[in-house]
Amino acid sequence: MSACPVSDAFPFPGSSYQGPAPHYARLRTEAPVVRVRTAGGVDAWLVTRYEDVRAALADPRLSRAETCRPGAPRIGGSMTTTPEMIISLDGAEHARLRKLVVGAFTTRRVEQMRPGVQKVADELLDDMADRGGPVDLVQQLTVPLPLTVIGELLGVPREDLRQFETYARAFATVDDRAGGEESLAGLAKLNEYIVGLIADKRAEPSDDMLSDLIAARDNDDRLSEQELVTFGFTLIGAGFDTTANQLANSVLALVAGHRDQWRALVEDHSRIPDAVEELLRHVNLFATDTSGFPRMAVEDLEIGGVHIAAGEPVLLSLASANRDPSVFDDPDRLDLARGRNPHISFGHGIHYCLGKQLGRMEMEIALAGLVRRFPDLRLAVPESELPWHTGEINHTLTSLPVTWGA
Repeated sequence: MSACPVSDAFPFPGSSYQGPAPHYARLRTEAPVVRVRTAGGVDAWLVTRYEDVRAALADPRLSRAETCRPGAPRIGGSMTTTPEMIISLDGAEHARLRKLVVGAFTTRRVEQMRPGVQKVADELLDDMADRGGPVDLVQQLTVPLPLTVIGELLGVPREDLRQFETYARAFATVDDRAGGEESLAGLAKLNEYIVGLIADKRAEPSDDMLSDLIAARDNDDRLSEQELVTFGFTLIGAGFDTTANQLANSVLALVAGHRDQWRALVEDHSRIPDAVEELLRHVNLFATDTSGFPRMAVEDLEIGGVHIAAGEPVLLSLASANRDPSVFDDPDRLDLARGRNPHISFGHGIHYCLGKQLGRMEMEIALAGLVRRFPDLRLAVPESELPWHTGEINHTLTSLPVTWGA
């Protein structure tokens, strides 16, 4: 690897949903592109400044596919992936798969889904009000809302959703201390489930995305059978777990650490779209402060004035980039009235999140329902007692007890 001393072991201590590890502030100033020793025992380059991270996300010389090939080094801080996943592909192969589904996630198509998403949210909030506090908001709202929405989009029967949640969360909540075995088991279960669902939909197609993908496979030969199966569980896993975590962590940030900001939303619901953007920027979803998907340089390049040689792994810290003071005024402050907010929480470049508009809409609808119907929502237990999953992908609350009223 290019001559440069290795910094501290990665990931750094001190990261939480409230923000990336404090070490990033010093790195952005003193060593914005630095070598680190990862949890997988492999040295990698860590990129921390906004402009460098954004440019690197769109640089075709940094490959996702190379990190997923057989025999690739286990970098650490990365989700278990397979070479057929859209998130594991580069260039033309990635574009081929993305083209099959991109139309379902346009702003226009997502807005057409709004009444259905609103109906699901209203049903969940009605049940929450009927139960009375305290309730676990993770099980009451932040998981079932995106799970139901993505399930309906892809045609997963409602009666299967909770079982699917178990498999998908096991896949997404990697724990390197256990060697990733739980994630691999979840991946196997997801694969088994999707194979069965595809068989059912081949026999009886319906008006959903998975049926459309099956047609693209069977009629047009635009993807392989394994790509079809992998596409199914990738879309469902990515379509609910990330949104569920972001929503839970955002509600926690508002009701526990920023009551003034919560009250501002209660008083003025029109601020919710801007609030969602700021929550996406400020609330740190990533346990390693990166997106969970490392890259490999396929040719020599330069990032932030530092030479990266072909074959060297690169980690991009989206969480650090979203706190860069050269782009965001007072970046460590949660400001729901923030105007310009070019955060990169959804990534950038060819892997820019397909479901970004759907995720935004789900967060807007959920937050609007909560502030309207439960204006005095608050934690039912001390924040220090909240249970977190301590894996390597996302900061995941396993329970969020809340209450309201007297």
